[in-house]
Amino acid sequence: TQACHGEGFCPSAALRTGSTKLSRTMMSRAPQDDTCVPSIRIIETPRNLGFGAGYNFGVRYAHGLYLLINNPAKMLERCAIERMIQRMDADTNIGILAPKIVHADFTRRLSTRTFPSPLDVIAKRTILKKIFKKRMHRYLQTDAEPDKDQDVDWVIGGCFMIRNSLFRHLHGFDERFFLFFEDIDLCRRVHMANQRVMYNPFATAVDRKERLSGDGFWDLFFSRTGRIHLISAGKYFWKWGMAS
Repeated sequence: TQACHGEGFCPSAALRTGSTKLSRTMMSRAPQDDTCVPSIRIIETPRNLGFGAGYNFGVRYAHGLYLLINNPAKMLERCAIERMIQRMDADTNIGILAPKIVHADFTRRLSTRTFPSPLDVIAKRTILKKIFKKRMHRYLQTDAEPDKDQDVDWVIGGCFMIRNSLFRHLHGFDERFFLFFEDIDLCRRVHMANQRVMYNPFATAVDRKERLSGDGFWDLFFSRTGRIHLISAGKYFWKWGMAS
């Protein structure tokens, strides 16, 4: 939970696979007063299970109505969690709700997309994006109104809220994706369950500009995370087909 009128962030649980760094950081950030939760439960896996599997492991111990999927690079503004909960309380058809994401210089990160095709994934990283400009605008939703509450195909997995009951009904993230594309896959399944995937600009998170998988085409081959990105893309298109 996050107190709107308090002086800090009071985590009820800290999850990260294969690391104790986050545990120490989260505990040190919790203010020692009555506004914070009375205890912090730290759940640590013996090894790095991957993004989705790590969250699936932690969710076993979660009992609230909503789950906040938020990686350490995203810093939610004060009141963001409360606003997200209020929005989901108001519409039981919302399955996933994601905040507006900005960088430290207040430029906006494009955090919502249409479902991709292989061409979208490749063009985004190559000179082809200049040839398929309209396609890239559609895929990256660059023309969408950034300050409008709206339905989207999918949201990036680094920061969103989902109903606990829905997450469990869908059996969580597909653990065949070690990293990348598990968010697109989950959003597809949320849509198939007749639940909405929504972007809400009235809650904001700050993110760093550097991408884990890099931005260039050759990053897909010469970095470890880039190769993982390629493997996950192959699994995704094998599962859902090549059409967007």
